[in-house]
Amino acid sequence: MIKSLFNLFFPPACLGCSQFLSENEHVICTQCRHEIPLTNHHLDSENVAMMKLYGRLPVEHVSALMYFHKKGIVQELIHNLKYRGHQEIGTLIGNWYGNELKECAILKTIDAIIPIPLHPKRLHKRGYNQVSTFGLALSEQLNCPYDENLLKRVQHSKTQTFKNLLSRNEIKSHTFRIDTLEKYQNKHLLMIDDVMTTGATLEAAGKTLLEIPDVKISIVCMAMSER
Repeated sequence: MIKSLFNLFFPPACLGCSQFLSENEHVICTQCRHEIPLTNHHLDSENVAMMKLYGRLPVEHVSALMYFHKKGIVQELIHNLKYRGHQEIGTLIGNWYGNELKECAILKTIDAIIPIPLHPKRLHKRGYNQVSTFGLALSEQLNCPYDENLLKRVQHSKTQTFKNLLSRNEIKSHTFRIDTLEKYQNKHLLMIDDVMTTGATLEAAGKTLLEIPDVKISIVCMAMSER
């Protein structure tokens, strides 16, 4: 009752276009949802995301749900999630994409979902990892555990948003570390992140995970830049 009255006087706004949501809409409006540029990567095992890491990192699967364009709906969603505390966006995208990824045969063998971690200083400042709710929703949809403690970020750097292309490619594997090699030996890990740009962060994190004996790696992101 109280929530209904609150929504009557302060209706929630779409986190993609800022227009008021109708009663049957949640997080983003129907128009924005229809206008989001979808990649359909999960339907093509040799998609452009996979090719971006070709020869750089041995992976079983790479995909992203959406294309990221500057000043577009996806950028607005990611910024609302990453910088404005709207973690419900991660849940929405995770449930959306997870429902589609259920049909990918290779992802039926996933043993755990591993998020790209934030450095402790950034995590303390932001208060949350922007991929956590995305990962938890994927965990539920794909019926596998979410483990945010395996991979750790030990090198603090400026946010990728403000890095140029050259410095993004300079991310090294020693940026990350893992404390245990036994837990996921012979397992298939799904590494997740928000936006795939050059693939440098995913490459560095993936090479760290490859220190685990006989591990296999797949990658899923919310969005991918077309640059």
